[in-house]
Amino acid sequence: MANDNIIYGINPIQQLLTHNPNKIKELFLSATKQDRRLQQIINLAKKHDIIVQRIEAKKLDKLLPDQNHQGVMAKIKPAELLNERDLPDLVNNNKNPLFLVLDGVQDPHNFGACLRTADAAGVVAVIIPRDNAVGITPVVRKVASGAADSVAIVSVSNLARALKDLQDLGVWIVGTAGDAEQYLYAQDLTGAIAIILGSEGDGMRLLTKKHCDYLVKIPMLGQVESLNVSVACGVCLYEAVRQRL
Repeated sequence: MANDNIIYGINPIQQLLTHNPNKIKELFLSATKQDRRLQQIINLAKKHDIIVQRIEAKKLDKLLPDQNHQGVMAKIKPAELLNERDLPDLVNNNKNPLFLVLDGVQDPHNFGACLRTADAAGVVAVIIPRDNAVGITPVVRKVASGAADSVAIVSVSNLARALKDLQDLGVWIVGTAGDAEQYLYAQDLTGAIAIILGSEGDGMRLLTKKHCDYLVKIPMLGQVESLNVSVACGVCLYEAVRQRL
């Protein structure tokens, strides 16, 4: 069973059964664990004619070592990622689209949290580089709580070129950097915008930075120098939401 085609945990599977049940190929529940939330999953599965297979808890533990699977796991269809050729449609089919660009985020917990925030903030698509970045793993899916399947994810071979394509389509590129002169809150985020967040520790790559129309920073008033990328994602996206509302 390919690891990247597995999802586990009560809430992620419940979200998938509710919004994208056709993605589930096989559903497994612990043979011994029973509670109200698992019963809700069983009911949703029956509603969509998905067979529930009972499995020993020890086998679940072996399939998902060191993971809090909560007694439920599903084998799913591979993630459907978009690519550079899809960017024009994403821009042209949405009024004032908001994009999130993650420049090499490595930690699956951070990526999953960013996807969840992107869904909540109405992001049209999350753009990631094909190499040197975490993909759609089971941990990403669990943390994203359904957002890995509800938000369009664009995997590009050359991030700098993709940013240039967005600019040619009328999208303004806003990068986040600690050495920026302007604060996030002074930047107009109401139009067609792509907000870039860099990787953990290193931030944006220099080539990515060169393709930004604007650079902004988040005020840091304490002793720490930077925020976790998923926290920064929430701050930036919801400033865009605030302005758009």
